[in-house]
Amino acid sequence: MSAIRNPGRVAGLLYLLLMVAPFRLIYIPNKLFVPGDATATAHNIAAHEMMFRLGTVTDLFCGVVLIFLTLALYRLFVGVNRTAAVLVVILGGVLPSVIDFINSANDGAALLLIRGADYLSVFDEAQRYAMAYFFTRLHHQVIAGAEILWGLWLLPLGFLTYKSGFMPRFIGVWLYINGVTYVVISCIALLLPEYESKVFDLAQPLLLGEIAFMLWLIVRGATPPPAPAVAAGGA
Repeated sequence: MSAIRNPGRVAGLLYLLLMVAPFRLIYIPNKLFVPGDATATAHNIAAHEMMFRLGTVTDLFCGVVLIFLTLALYRLFVGVNRTAAVLVVILGGVLPSVIDFINSANDGAALLLIRGADYLSVFDEAQRYAMAYFFTRLHHQVIAGAEILWGLWLLPLGFLTYKSGFMPRFIGVWLYINGVTYVVISCIALLLPEYESKVFDLAQPLLLGEIAFMLWLIVRGATPPPAPAVAAGGA
């Protein structure tokens, strides 16, 4: 019951649920996708169809969790700055959640093409596999653009953490750095895609601000101070 009554710990536990996201973002591409080879990628997806479907479910699950997480963070930080708390919900919850739901359609399209329903018989196998590979790449391109939002929402969250008085300021600074790094990675992915993987690997230490924030909330929790009572004469 104490965890439920502590808004910081609730937010931290919701944040922990997002740890399934790398399953679709990292594990499945590394396991099933063969760069530049549409046929091999299609065969891998067909052979591990349930794994691929679980990746789609993971996207949808994370989209739902994001809404509840950012609302929990709004509850935690609204007393610090309402405008920044609203930005956290919009930039970190609503918009990324919509992108997750839309992006699941790319996986669905790839799977339909690989399975080869009767109404797709006008396309030969090589064409279907090429289009399926296109949709897996489109999923990645959408993520590359969404990383801008992954970064932007951490800026108001870093501000709220730094100003709160009930969270460590160094975590707020780390969230700022984490957010700017995501924006840079997104720009590299869109403008210089050949360097995306290398930049992402080098930037890993800078991207641990969210992990530090989550662990602090889970382990220590956070409770905003009660709003000051309004004096009767002032009312």
